[in-house]
Amino acid sequence: MNISLVIPCFNEAKNLPYLYKKLLKLLDNENIEIVLVDNGSLDETFAILKSFQVHNDNFKIIKIDKNIGYGNGIIKGLKVATGDILSWTHADMQTDPKDILNGLKFFENNDKRIFVKGFRKGRPLIDMFFTFFMSIYCSLKLGKLYRDINAQPVMFHSDFFKGWVDPPNDFSLDLYAYFMAKKFNYTIYKFPVMFRNRLFGLSSWNVNFSSKLKFINRTIKFTNKLAKKYTKWKL
Repeated sequence: MNISLVIPCFNEAKNLPYLYKKLLKLLDNENIEIVLVDNGSLDETFAILKSFQVHNDNFKIIKIDKNIGYGNGIIKGLKVATGDILSWTHADMQTDPKDILNGLKFFENNDKRIFVKGFRKGRPLIDMFFTFFMSIYCSLKLGKLYRDINAQPVMFHSDFFKGWVDPPNDFSLDLYAYFMAKKFNYTIYKFPVMFRNRLFGLSSWNVNFSSKLKFINRTIKFTNKLAKKYTKWKL
């Protein structure tokens, strides 16, 4: 099986050398393609990404001039990915890109109709509380169980991506993909991944209590939108 890993990067110049070392270990497997997306960065991210490509043909580099959201960066990467299995994760080193190797095992003895996600371990208590609250709200509103919605990596067969309609451009993409997998009755598999602190820089959303509330508010609005749009479907 060929697998493509999409990693959106927004102002991650300081983290990228460490990410590169992790990705090189992944590329010991010749069936892995890495799609790195400069998602409108204002620092040296793009120049550093291009330097990665010079040394390894398994890297694809995409540049987006203006950041209109995390989800948009991932979608642009998925559109150029060539793997049978598609996946995404973050560039901030909070999760290890090599986690996809554990997720890939679920595809060995299953058909295409599976959806694989990480389940984060080692997170701060307050972040676990917010995640639990959002899981409860989304589960009640959408009629099925949702756990650790924004966990990485996310993995699925390329045919699943072809069925997406108007996916969101922001962090709601994680919920959208999870929702679509449940809507089409995919089998959901989860596996534990360690969650670490960022090495450098600040999160684009998880900065303080106020930013967490804004994130929750956006997620609630998108959840309500999903519930309203798809009420004609049995969830």
